[in-house]
Amino acid sequence: MDPDGDLNPDTDDLPLRANTNHILVRHYVLDLTVHFDSKVISGSIVLFLEPRSGVRTEAGGSQDGFTSKYKEVDALEDGKKELERTTTKVEKMCGDAESIQSSSLWHTTSGGEFTLVLDCCDLDVSKVEEVDLTSVAAMLSRFPEVPSKKSGDVSRKPQAAFIQNLISMPSSQWRQQHQLFSLCGRAPGAQDGSTLQFHRDRWSLQVRKNGVTSPQEFPCALRICYETKPAGGSVRWTKDQDNRVCVYTAGSPINNRALFPCQEPPVAMSTWQATVRAPSECVVLMSGEEQAVPAEDGDTHFLTWNYYVTMPMPASTFTLAVGEVRVMNSDEGLSVTDYSGMVDDGISCSHGDYPCRFTEQSAWSQRVIPHRVFSPACLLQKAQMGVLKLLPQCLAAAHAVLGVHPFPRLDVLIVPAGFSSLGMASPHIIFLSQSVLSAGSPGSEESLSLCGSRICHEISHSWFGLVIGARDWTEEWISEGFATCLEDIIWAQAQQLSLEEKTEQFDLKALLRWRRLSDELQNSKEELQILRPNMEKTGQVSESGSSTVKHALNPEKPFMQVHYLKGYFLLRFLASQVGEQQFIEFFQLFVKKYHGHLILSQVRLETYLCCYFRGSQLELFWLIACLNSLATSRKIYLSKWRMQKKPNYNKMCLGVSRSSKSLLCTIFCLGLQVRHRWCELVVKHAYAQAYGDVEHFLIHDQAMGVYLYGELMVQEDPEQQALARHCLSLVQGEMDQSACRVVEEMVL
Repeated sequence: MDPDGDLNPDTDDLPLRANTNHILVRHYVLDLTVHFDSKVISGSIVLFLEPRSGVRTEAGGSQDGFTSKYKEVDALEDGKKELERTTTKVEKMCGDAESIQSSSLWHTTSGGEFTLVLDCCDLDVSKVEEVDLTSVAAMLSRFPEVPSKKSGDVSRKPQAAFIQNLISMPSSQWRQQHQLFSLCGRAPGAQDGSTLQFHRDRWSLQVRKNGVTSPQEFPCALRICYETKPAGGSVRWTKDQDNRVCVYTAGSPINNRALFPCQEPPVAMSTWQATVRAPSECVVLMSGEEQAVPAEDGDTHFLTWNYYVTMPMPASTFTLAVGEVRVMNSDEGLSVTDYSGMVDDGISCSHGDYPCRFTEQSAWSQRVIPHRVFSPACLLQKAQMGVLKLLPQCLAAAHAVLGVHPFPRLDVLIVPAGFSSLGMASPHIIFLSQSVLSAGSPGSEESLSLCGSRICHEISHSWFGLVIGARDWTEEWISEGFATCLEDIIWAQAQQLSLEEKTEQFDLKALLRWRRLSDELQNSKEELQILRPNMEKTGQVSESGSSTVKHALNPEKPFMQVHYLKGYFLLRFLASQVGEQQFIEFFQLFVKKYHGHLILSQVRLETYLCCYFRGSQLELFWLIACLNSLATSRKIYLSKWRMQKKPNYNKMCLGVSRSSKSLLCTIFCLGLQVRHRWCELVVKHAYAQAYGDVEHFLIHDQAMGVYLYGELMVQEDPEQQALARHCLSLVQGEMDQSACRVVEEMVL
């Protein structure tokens, strides 16, 4: 398979250029400084590399196994050819003649040398150097636990053997490993006279060393000095609700390649540690296992913050936020990672060796992990009465449903109004939109219901999306479909609803989701409705490991709910067949078996579902048909669900169960959707007296306001079109880039 060879510069696919089948980044050490005056993040990153011993191009198998042996000459030649094809096409798309000339020179001077390819864009790279680890290796007497050189390494140069031993240290010695990575990250550049050449195109950074023709000979530790660009797609420079400057990682569609050069494919699982310098008045939040304590940075007006992770995860999960926010602490105390109590508690971990909480005895009884909430001062009361109040019961409910929390702590940040989603989960940190705080007065039941439901959705991503991830990015339904289904189960558990109340709440949410999905299926392109767009080729990559993500750059995709809702209805159908309790037990066993893994729906998920539900009343034919329909626009499981349920929604929405207070709260908890629907009706009927409501929604609920701009423009009413342009002018500077592009196409 050669997906790069078929890359059409006119399509909306995202290239993943990293040659992960040749060489892997196993650890990153970042040293960054945040400059609000110039809107850049500058510094360096050290990459610790491990050559691959083989190549896999097929779906399935463990992430460290391969289906074919590494054929060095053929693989490198194929990788070089596909790199040339992709680079030429991408640069034509950029229209930069000077870049094409530079690229031509880069390729004609290669001399058959091995090229490290990293995913990278919107970065100014100033230097790439090999790191001299001699001084660190000489200090090994301080770390007698580091394993001695393996017999298979005797032919390799000492630095490569040292890095291999460092990477291979057992999880019980993670603190010593962390210290050694820190020392290596501060080591000087090599002074042996050899040079590293590098080249940048739109989507990648390519590095070579003179005379090196294979991954095994390539330097095992590199330092890249660079700085981000103010308009880079991975970070958002904006102002918060207190009108103070801040910056945060924006996530999709290009993830972190405009924050640091990395390997973006999910299979490139790595650990990382980071030192971040920021103005002393700022707080730095990041994915990290312990709460950072800032330290003064010499005589400057900056503070340094240090974070690290020991669980290997895709680089896309790295998250950073810097700004002047206020903190509210829980009563759970500081999180101090201590894996000394790791025991065999009946859990057999099948992932690679890392300090896993599933084998930590104390973690199984920790219903509520330490947590904090960060917010701009103007939203502090709402955040305290909503998020901080709800977090303990939501965390405890998630523990009751899914078991041990995969991460030892949690920070929640209320992000600026321009954030394009209601929430985003990352390791140790959740971003929440201010929109989840807006319904009702602070602390009221309707406000808490909306907020709690969203918190449960994001918390569930700790299990589905983070500790269990999709091996192919196009299968995001594995993360979002499971989280949407679990959101209802966990929130009902947190509310301690009766069976009747829970059923009513589930059915009402299902109705609203059905209507949303039906509207989306009728008004969106069919190719964007398919949850497995690569069909039988899902999970396959080229010989070098590169691939593309279908439709990832389509500006409409971030605002679609199909990958949430199709997956949700599939799972609800399965639950209706076997009963909720057995379905929850399936979730628990699946997490125990596959935590720490990347999965494909047609391999591990499909196989496990069929095995688990064998012999139950579930119709196997329907299960297989439903899973297969993910690769098409068919809706087998939706029609099946609809035939089975047949609820009288009209009676229910009129309030037949008048004594059910939870049902009324559920209706109010959907206040954001209700307000959105109200604005649609105002526009549709040109109800000018309520145009102020539309303006308020477009300014304060940007996460859901994109489609309202289209409604205002399509009516061809001059007053409504003027309203759309006025609202856009007020928020254009703070909007998410993808949302802004979509709205500008509608309005301007």
